[in-house]
Amino acid sequence: MARYREASCRLCRREGAKLFLKGQRCFSENCAFAKRGYAPGEHGRGQERRQSEYGLQLREKQKAKRIYGVLERQFKRYLQRATRMKGIAGENLLRLLESRLDNIVYRMGFAPSRKSARQLIRHRHFLVNERVVNVPSYQVRPGDIIRVRKESAELEVISDSLKRSGKSRELPWLEVDKATLKGFMVELPKRDEIPTPVDEHLVIELYSK
Repeated sequence: MARYREASCRLCRREGAKLFLKGQRCFSENCAFAKRGYAPGEHGRGQERRQSEYGLQLREKQKAKRIYGVLERQFKRYLQRATRMKGIAGENLLRLLESRLDNIVYRMGFAPSRKSARQLIRHRHFLVNERVVNVPSYQVRPGDIIRVRKESAELEVISDSLKRSGKSRELPWLEVDKATLKGFMVELPKRDEIPTPVDEHLVIELYSK
């Protein structure tokens, strides 16, 4: 399976915004973006060039891909599916990305980042409706129950993440019971309930040309 293997902090610096790809580190003084907020590379410190309309659209698309940890071919499939659904294509796209199992595990506080959530899922630490699911891109539907396996309940990465998440990730479309290490999706989220700093309209415009 293809995946990004380079330094995650370079992605934040390239997009000029914190994408919160490394969990707690992003909130600490060790955050690379806080230390070096300019773009990576030889000319990163140089004067910012004025971006064209296409450049702005491309950056929003890249930002969305990097936040959710998907590559180009997979992102295009989500976009094609979103345009076939009823409603606004951009909002549909974000709903599909938010409904990924790795994102749900992260939003519920069971993992410090989406990258960590993907690793935990691949290692079979989560059940969906009492069945082991080890596919991070699995689409969670309203009513699906996500639970940490009993054998994985004592994992330090999960317990530490729950302690640190507090109320910071609480969303109205997710219910989480930290005592029993399970939760479920109440409903598909509305756009104003998705805390993702992406202008999805620019992404749709980029692919509609």
